[in-house]
Amino acid sequence: MKRLSSYLSKYTKEAILAPLFKLLEALMDLLVPLVVAYIINEGITLNNKQAIINSFILLIVLAFAGMGFSFTAQYFAAKASVGFASDLRQSLFDHIMSLSYKELDQSGSDTLITRMTSDINQLQVGVNLALRLLLRSPFIVFGAMIMAFTIDARLALIFVVTIPLLTLVVYAIMLKSIPLFEKVQQKLDSLLGMTRENLNGVRVIRAFCKEDDEIKEFEKRSIDLTFMNRTVGRLSALMNPLTYAIVNIASIVLIYSGALSVNVGTIRQGDVVALYNYMAQIIVELIKLASLTITINKSWACGKRVAALFDVSPSLTYPDEATDIKDNTYQVEFKDVSFAYEKGIDAISEVSFKTKKGQTIGVIGSTGSGKSTIVNLIPRFYDVSEGEVRVDGLNVKDYSRKALLDKIAIVPQKAVLFEGTIRENMRWGKEDASDEEIYEALKTAQALEVVEGKKEGLDHIVEQGGRNFSGGQRQRLTIARALIKKPEILILDDSSSALDFATDSRLRKAISELDKQLSVFIVSQRTSSIMNADLILVMDDGKLVAQGTHKQLLKESRVYQEIYYSQFPEEAGRQGVKVYA
Repeated sequence: MKRLSSYLSKYTKEAILAPLFKLLEALMDLLVPLVVAYIINEGITLNNKQAIINSFILLIVLAFAGMGFSFTAQYFAAKASVGFASDLRQSLFDHIMSLSYKELDQSGSDTLITRMTSDINQLQVGVNLALRLLLRSPFIVFGAMIMAFTIDARLALIFVVTIPLLTLVVYAIMLKSIPLFEKVQQKLDSLLGMTRENLNGVRVIRAFCKEDDEIKEFEKRSIDLTFMNRTVGRLSALMNPLTYAIVNIASIVLIYSGALSVNVGTIRQGDVVALYNYMAQIIVELIKLASLTITINKSWACGKRVAALFDVSPSLTYPDEATDIKDNTYQVEFKDVSFAYEKGIDAISEVSFKTKKGQTIGVIGSTGSGKSTIVNLIPRFYDVSEGEVRVDGLNVKDYSRKALLDKIAIVPQKAVLFEGTIRENMRWGKEDASDEEIYEALKTAQALEVVEGKKEGLDHIVEQGGRNFSGGQRQRLTIARALIKKPEILILDDSSSALDFATDSRLRKAISELDKQLSVFIVSQRTSSIMNADLILVMDDGKLVAQGTHKQLLKESRVYQEIYYSQFPEEAGRQGVKVYA
């Protein structure tokens, strides 16, 4: 939490002035009962109209002064809390962007989104209220007690007993409710995660008629959240009746004792009214304090969640400067590489191969065999568990992040476009790309017809996630975005799965006609997409079981034969090979 408080340091002036002006407003409130007592004692009792008028004018002055102090305090509190939340959100976003795939996989996008939005919003509200009320309410409570002593020390002892009891109740409820608010946020994470999953997969849910099942699961998680909210709500709700009971009992004792003192002449009527007004102020402030306590508890729980995310350190570190890179015979080299997403479970193990500049490398295998894992290790999205990954003869760990990623362009399995224009999306690959360069990349990626079919051309709006384009159009546009970068290594991670065979063939041909120094890694389930590659890597259950050309593998690799003949059964028939469904 100390780390989060540092984001308020930029707003130190506002953080000091906000409670200061609130204390001035509270001081105005504390003077009001004394003025009322003066009106009763000196004005009404003695029939002194001038004293009444003067006191009335003073009350108006105190009211306007208090209002001015309140508005000023609100301005500074709002400026500090909004600035704090804005800086914190930006810093958290920057931190999330610095995390490796490993940490992002562990945290989950739903939790990250909740902490970026709901949690920080709750922190903003908590800071705002804390700056305005955290000092004001105790100041009023203890100020009322002090003012009571200036009126009558014996009756003020009632305040001395009441206030510690109230403090004990508030503290006990805070101690119990903070852990429960953390559990509420965890339940909210779970509910938001399911909601997001259902919205993204609504077509699949309807296709399998699973609406009722998902509704039941949503109801279950919603009930869990409701139950937890109800539990913490009941606990927090105890604060008002308990504090009211204590204060009302104290008020009864105060009025009774005050009446006896008035009868014996040791205190005047106006003083009893002033004491009761101070007790009433305590009641009002305790209502505010109860609400503030609940809000601060929520904010504290949210703050711990945000701070916990800041405590997650990136597992990947890069040199500050790029190491001198020397040309090497092999452009990409895997040396006995093993990698596990989770400890003890290897996604790939003991993988070794070498590729040269300008080669096309195909990676094929069954689902879950480790194809995507291999290409994700080249740009160092993850660090290997064992072995080495080398690019141009240098371990990827010795590259600066920029130097490594400038060499590589990757088109992931899921084609992702961002809200904006087609031109803006294309310039992710190269910020200053001209329209001619964009059109050239679109032509190579077989996406020119997609743009030409739009009235606005490159200025056509891309909706969030590219949902106004088909799957094949998105894939071609993302390939074009990668080509604009003019990388040394192009990785196509099953990025043509939505293309028909003819378009896929034209795409591969166009890429092969590019710079002869461009190395291309093609991850695919289709043998037709990689059969012309210079080197084909065959993966099976996380192991590299074979490597070579298409012809070599058809002769030597049983796994490759099974994949190839299952996709070309007529060829299997001609060769007399039996294909198992």
